[in-house]
Formats: sequence, structure tokens, C-alpha cells
Amino acid sequence: MDQLIAAIDQGTTSSRTILFDRDGPIACAQLEHRQIFPQPGWVEHDPLEVWERVSETIRKVRRPGIAAIGITNQRETTVVWNRFTGKPYCNAIVWQDTRTRGICEELANSGTEVPHAGGGNQDRFRAQCGLPLATYFSGPKIRWILEHVPVVAEAARNGDAIFGTMDSWVVWNLTGQHVTDVTNASRTMLMNLATLDWDEDLLRIMGILRTMLPRIVSSNDPNGFGMARADGPFGAEIPVTGILGDQHAAIVGHACFEPGEMKNTYGTGCFMLLNTGPRIVQSKHGLLTTLAYQFHNQPPVYALEGSVAIAGALVQWVRDNLGIIGNSSDIDALASQVPDNGGVYFVPAFSGLFAPWWRSDARGLIMGLSRQSNKSHLARAVLEAAAYQTLDVLEAMRAEAGIDLKALRVDGGMTASEILMQFQADIANVPVERAAIAETTALGAAFAAGLAIGFWKDQNELRERRKIDRRWEPKMAEVERTRLHAKWLDAVKRTMGWI
Repeated sequence: MDQLIAAIDQGTTSSRTILFDRDGPIACAQLEHRQIFPQPGWVEHDPLEVWERVSETIRKVRRPGIAAIGITNQRETTVVWNRFTGKPYCNAIVWQDTRTRGICEELANSGTEVPHAGGGNQDRFRAQCGLPLATYFSGPKIRWILEHVPVVAEAARNGDAIFGTMDSWVVWNLTGQHVTDVTNASRTMLMNLATLDWDEDLLRIMGILRTMLPRIVSSNDPNGFGMARADGPFGAEIPVTGILGDQHAAIVGHACFEPGEMKNTYGTGCFMLLNTGPRIVQSKHGLLTTLAYQFHNQPPVYALEGSVAIAGALVQWVRDNLGIIGNSSDIDALASQVPDNGGVYFVPAFSGLFAPWWRSDARGLIMGLSRQSNKSHLARAVLEAAAYQTLDVLEAMRAEAGIDLKALRVDGGMTASEILMQFQADIANVPVERAAIAETTALGAAFAAGLAIGFWKDQNELRERRKIDRRWEPKMAEVERTRLHAKWLDAVKRTMGWI
């Protein structure tokens, strides 16, 4: 019997392929791809370059004995390509991109009798899709491409142009199948949360033809969603049996299978998901209602999500745009040279503010600089920004669901920072548990693919395999916690209304 599962993790800044046996990862290859910024607020990827990087990572780790493939991906990033040639019509529009602000405002106002200042009725479609009208999601990005890229509208009418998020793009290149799973579909603003199908009213309002869209499937299937071709990068016919958006994969990787269980991923952004079980919980505190996962022939499991646009991306920005560190891993050593932030706060609203604020008119801000401020204070403020943004989402979760959180399960590249993890425990006043396998997203994709074929027996076995690497206990006094958070909230408010 084959003894390995391959997980493809197509992320915002890089792609990786990891091989898992039943006990954990045994091989990994990772390659970055370019971040393209044609003008302020625009963020793009070259889909062909992304697929090339994915293929390279597969070839670096492939070996005999791979039983199935799981795929996880950056969500909302939008690709439109020709179904016959496989060539994209333009670069992918990344989830961080804000060019659709005008479309979102138009859609918000067209659903009201009198236009509202500040973007109109952002919650116009929440009842159907669980999401506010925001530049984050795929639907408005598809509409932008239809309106601004020559020949695409006609190609869509002719049935030539098709859309996908990165899971669809990778699966299509691997197998020739045009599919997406329920978790990725739930991030488009086009899927109805109750029916788990494309919503005809939303398609009509957005001006998007159903023929462009992939077939929606569950998050795993023993029959597979297509077979990787023998002439492809795996060099063998292997079924794709699992697909999950990256944050949904992480909730599976953390074995958060019970309502009330929660995880937070510190990647390019920060993403906190709370399992709400079979209930669709419509948020009143700026959170998103989304699919957690749906395993084959089982009812869907829903989640509340708090999404933060910029976390690890801020470390990358300090590295690439300011040049004060040579490698992302240097941020901790630089921050450790000072005992605190020296009064410096960094609100990285580069693409506006996501949860719980949803303000596309906000822009980044550094506050509290003095003659004593230095690059170490800035480094500390960069790390603390991830913790403060996480706290804002956690407070919304507490208000929404009335949870009494016993520990925050965390994963992602930024969790390597000892300073960040201790500060997170302090400022949130909750223990923080770091997963033993940092790449929990890829692990979740492997779990989904492996469960489908019986590689792992059931969810109980996955719970047993969850291991904690380290736990941080809160140490900060309540009065200090309150003071620091108040200053942060003051800084956040000052970012609003800049655009």
C-alpha cells in the first residue's frame, strides 16, 4: 500500500509541496514568486509563474508511494483563463488588492433607495453569502476583469473564459478538471451558504455568467476531483482527494472539529476561525460567516472568521521596502534589543482594515515616534501589530459567540517569534499553544486527502496526532494590558478616512 500523502500549499508569497507519512512531514520544497504592484493598492501574481513554482516544488520532493494529493491555497485571489489554451487573460488579482473599491461601493449603494456615505449597505449580501461587500472577495474582482480587460467579456459569453481561485488553477493544471471546494467557493461572494451552490441572484447582480464558474465540490472525496496526469510534475497518475482554502485547512490541521474550538494562523495575514458546527451564524461584530469544511457525504461545518490583511507581510515589507533586516527571521533579534515598543505603534492598513473594522479608506500609520525611537522599537511594533490585530478579532469573537477561550491554538511562520507569542498571550490574557507542526495548513490538506482514502481512520485519530510544541502563559498586569490596547485602538482610528 502507498504510504505517503502529498500536500500542495499555494500561498500568497510562496508555494510549497510537503510529503507526509502517518506521523508527520518527511520532505518539503518551497519557492517564492513575485509580488507585482502595478500601482498603489494593486497587488498581482503571474499565474503561469505560480504554476511553474508549484511544479518545481513537486518535482523536488516527488517519489514512489504517493497515494493521494491534497491542495490548499491562498483564497480570494482571482484568475481568469482560456479553457482551451490554458493561458490567463491577465495577472491574478490578489486578495489584498483594493482596485474593486468603486465596484463594492456601487453594489452597496445600488441596493438602497438613498446612497449612504462611507460605502452604503456593506451587509447587502450577508444573508446569502455571509460576507460584507469588501475588496477582499473574488466576485467584485471577476467583475473588474470583465469590465477592464479587453476580450474577456466576449470570451465569457462564448464560453471560453473561466474563473478560479488558486485551488481551481492548480487542479486544472494538474488534472484538467474545473472545480473548487465549498470553502474556497464561500469566499467569492457568489455561493449561497445554505445551498452550497452558486446563487443566481448574486450572479445576476454581479454580472457574472455561471458558465465561467467551477463546479463546487466537498472538501474531500474518495473518488477524487481528478487525476494528476502522468506527464505532469508528479510523473504519475495520482488522485486529488482533498481541497481546502488555507485557513480552513489550518482548522482541520489543528483538529478543531468541535463547535467552540478555534485557531489563529499567522501568515501573510492573520486568520482566526471559530468552529460553529452545523449553525450558520450571521455576524453582528464585523466577522465573516464561512464554511469550515465539508467532508465527503457529511453535513457542512460552518465557522466565524476574523481576517487581518497584513501580519507576516509587514515583516516582508520592512525587509524589502525599508531594508532594516536582511532576512525575515532577523526581526526577532532586532526587536529583542529593546524591552518594549518605546511608545511606537504600527497599524499596517496597507490595503485598508479588515476584521472587525472593514474600512477600505484606511491606510498604514506609524505613531508615537520620538527622538529616542530606533529600528528596534519599529521591529517590536511590527511584531506587536500582529498581536493587537489578533486581539481585536478575538474580542469580536467573544462578543459574537460568548466563548470562554481556554487557549489560543496558533500556527504559521510568525509563531517562530518568541517575542510575538509571549506578547500575544499577555495582551489577549489567554494561554497560547503553538502547534508542533508549524505548517498546519499543509497538514490540514494532507488530513483531508488522507481521510478520504482511509490513510487516517477518522477524526479521532487526527485529534490524537495533534501535538503542542510550546505553551505561553499571560504575565502582564491588567492595568498595563488595558493601557496598551487603548493606545493601539487610538492609532487604529487615526488610519481611517485617509482615502
